[in-house]
Amino acid sequence: MGSWARGIEKRVSKTINIGAVLVNLPLFQQLSDGEIGDLAAGAREIELGKGQLLFQKGTHLDGFYVVVQGQIKLAFSSPQGNEKVVSIVGPCQSFGEAVMFMEKPTPVLAQALEDSLLVFIAKRGIFSAIDRDPAFARRMLAGLSMRLHGLIQDVEDYSLHSSTQRVIGFLLQLAGAPRGGRIEFELPASKHVIASRLSLTPETLSRILHHLSDSGLIAVKGRRITVSDVARLKQFDDRAPMPCASGASGAR
Repeated sequence: MGSWARGIEKRVSKTINIGAVLVNLPLFQQLSDGEIGDLAAGAREIELGKGQLLFQKGTHLDGFYVVVQGQIKLAFSSPQGNEKVVSIVGPCQSFGEAVMFMEKPTPVLAQALEDSLLVFIAKRGIFSAIDRDPAFARRMLAGLSMRLHGLIQDVEDYSLHSSTQRVIGFLLQLAGAPRGGRIEFELPASKHVIASRLSLTPETLSRILHHLSDSGLIAVKGRRITVSDVARLKQFDDRAPMPCASGASGAR
């Protein structure tokens, strides 16, 4: 593990049952108690304060991370100095597996968007589980394949969907499964971070949210979003121009 994470571990103040965390993750649910115990024995908990870096781009990882509490931003900077957010990782989600297998420096940085608690799982325990259990290897491959599918979906969204469609898709993902009706939720990060995640400028994101609000589809109060009718939001036709649409070409 890189020097950033080693320094952070010294400041851990919370105690969690790492085995209980692991057994509730889909990837590990089929493992025996003994196998979970072996993984937990080689795992470490890490506490991050809001804004604190877990690791920088270029760090070599000898394991991967699971978020127990909080939100982690994965991002990199463009040659022009602009930050591109690749992913926002929340509770019960993991990151770093692909880089762990490739044994190459990570292409992104990881930073806490809020106070966060993570579990670091050393790759030696993962490799041992793979050697003992082919089904575990298949689940690991399935998880990585889903991550790749998500990245391909991102490329499709950015290439084929309008800025408004991308924002609506993101809101519907946060809203969850309901087909209709009213639902409330909080944005997982600041609008600046979400704009970067959706390859928009913050100004474009704000303009789209304002337009959806004026259309009676959502209400926005800080990071709190209320969707008045999920079905209507899904069916929204964004071909009608937004106010000041001539300045809404801020998608990157």
